[in-house]
Amino acid sequence: MATKERLGVVVSDKMDKTIVVAVENRFPHPVYKKTVSRTKRYKVHDETDRCHVGDRVLISETRPVSRHKTWTVAEIISSAKR
Repeated sequence: MATKERLGVVVSDKMDKTIVVAVENRFPHPVYKKTVSRTKRYKVHDETDRCHVGDRVLISETRPVSRHKTWTVAEIISSAKR
């Protein structure tokens, strides 16, 4: 079974070993056909605290790390300008 992966942007890095990643899903409205975007925020385990706000990251699903964390950072796609 393949693991789920998502691409998103880091919106918070204030917690220890945890980041919050916003993943945007775009789809056409079933009736009106206008493109609708929905955003979901995931708490992601970042063992080395290497991600910062604004980074684009690839996250992958894993076993539960804590009550709210079931995702880990797979790779940093692009780093934010600091």
